[in-house]
Amino acid sequence: MKTPRNGLPSLFHAELPMRKIFLVTMISLMGASMTAKERQLTFTPKNHELDNNDNFSADLKFLCYDTREVFGPGIDRSRSIEMVEVATGKETVLYAPPFSTNDQAAPGVAAASFSPVADKVAFIHGPPLETLAMRGPYAKTNRNGAEVAGDGSGKLTWLDERDVETGRDTTPGAHRGGTHRHEYSRDGKRIGFTYDDALLPQYDRTIGYMEKNPRAPGKATHYFALLVPVVPKGTAKPREIESALGDSWVDREGTMRAFIGRVRQPDGAAYEQSLFVADIPADVDITTADSGSATRFPRPPNGVRVRRLTHGFAAGIVRGSFDGKRIAYFGHDKNGVSQVFIIPSHGSDRETDPKMRPVQATHLPRGATNGLRWHVSGNFVACISGNAVTVTCVKAGPQFGKSIHLTPQDDGPQRKDLVWSPDGKCLAYDQPTPTLDKQGHRLRTYNGSDFNQIFVIDTSDLEELLKQAGESGK
Repeated sequence: MKTPRNGLPSLFHAELPMRKIFLVTMISLMGASMTAKERQLTFTPKNHELDNNDNFSADLKFLCYDTREVFGPGIDRSRSIEMVEVATGKETVLYAPPFSTNDQAAPGVAAASFSPVADKVAFIHGPPLETLAMRGPYAKTNRNGAEVAGDGSGKLTWLDERDVETGRDTTPGAHRGGTHRHEYSRDGKRIGFTYDDALLPQYDRTIGYMEKNPRAPGKATHYFALLVPVVPKGTAKPREIESALGDSWVDREGTMRAFIGRVRQPDGAAYEQSLFVADIPADVDITTADSGSATRFPRPPNGVRVRRLTHGFAAGIVRGSFDGKRIAYFGHDKNGVSQVFIIPSHGSDRETDPKMRPVQATHLPRGATNGLRWHVSGNFVACISGNAVTVTCVKAGPQFGKSIHLTPQDDGPQRKDLVWSPDGKCLAYDQPTPTLDKQGHRLRTYNGSDFNQIFVIDTSDLEELLKQAGESGK
């Protein structure tokens, strides 16, 4: 078998067979049933990890993904960033490091997101093999953000610079650990991420952003800054934040980044996790951020402020509506079941005006588990419930809170990582799926699992589907 330059057997890059279309039952919570198309898009013997990112290309023609968990556990053994054409199922390797190793797990490339305005993909890049002796293997605190062209040329640029020297202050605009889950703002000008520090590991995960700047350090195109200062684990005073994660942009321009913060409760006895927003002025000078030192944790730029929106339980990767006016997140209903809640992006659960408080959007008996996404219209949110891809109307009026299942519940392996196309006409997701070679033999990952394949569903007429579901339930 021929082996290409990245060391993967040619089977790994095999041409796709003809795509298949599956008919599935759509069942509403009101009892209506109808038929929808669930189409398997990928078939090759590798994982296709969407990873809860922004995977659709700006022209809507492609989905990007990584290939983790094929040769070994974790992101650290993922060997390529790829894309698949939605219309044809044709796969293209966008980037594969010249060399990879399982022994010390490096470099590791994963968590891909397309730019919403340009033909390029941002992703995690662990330590290149030539730096392994100096940097050590892949770790949460040992990775960078990279960007690769979407034309298949393999052209790579480094988004951020890593500097872990301890005898001086950290280089301005650099970080000292690892950035993760890079997400472009919808205008493409800012990139948000989670961050883990190597020099001061007693600080938990937090969030930051980067943007292009002529003072970006080293080979980086972007200048790094934290958004949320955290305190060392176990040391928080009441209402102080010890960690920040689950973050996502709210508005198109990247002036609001919502996140889940872990906070010490007012009585000081326990912790709670709640919804927050970091406000970043459009004209903020990112170079006023303090990059820190071996004894000083980095600080955000001047003008960044953090607001608390809820004082009860909040979870998940929070999502802002396309107009930036609302935020969706997972919260607990009165029975402790996870449901989707929605709050105005400038609201609070302590506002006197009821319109500015959170409202429960779903009332799903099986709860809402993952994959939270907004439709571009702002009229619908999607999530997974009982393994079904589920869409809920969040448009003000009599349909608010009505849900329909676009796939069956409990019909097989777990669906996950929903992503809605920017035009609202297609939902994509992952699902472990039996994968066969040309001789009909079942192929599996390093640990015997089925490969994750990408599926898509047509969502071009949700208004009509919801209407039919309502009429059938009368």
